[in-house]
Amino acid sequence: MLCPHCTADNDRVLDSRACEDGRAIRRRRYCNQCKKRFTTYERVEQYAMQVVKKDDVREPFQREKIERGVERACWKRPIRSERIRELAAQVEADIQSDYESEIPSTVIGHMVMQGLAELDQVAYVRFASVYREFKDVEDFVAELAPLRTPSDASESVDPD
Repeated sequence: MLCPHCTADNDRVLDSRACEDGRAIRRRRYCNQCKKRFTTYERVEQYAMQVVKKDDVREPFQREKIERGVERACWKRPIRSERIRELAAQVEADIQSDYESEIPSTVIGHMVMQGLAELDQVAYVRFASVYREFKDVEDFVAELAPLRTPSDASESVDPD
């Protein structure tokens, strides 16, 4: 490994730890030439997953896009950023295990909506409104109907 400070190829590993949920190894290294420390990461090389958009355009999969979309949906909600990263990581892991090279964007959106439904119902509806392109209030009502429990429906009934 070349030292980023002096480009010498004479270093030793001080510490190795698993990171990114066991999908990478972080190594602290010490350059024997310039005596400085630096960090390297070792990851399994994966093929670039392609996302097939609605208009058949293909683009590389980016977990950061999922995180940004979920962050927007969770704006001003009591949800830790750690949970958002976990949701994005879970969606990415599901994609890597179930698909080889291409995945439709609609499948990714569905996976995110499932995760948000378990995480926070308000965030779920916010994400669904953009993802499903709601046009009017009826679209919101239709999306909320499955989320309502039978006890919610009985509370709204007028006893008269």
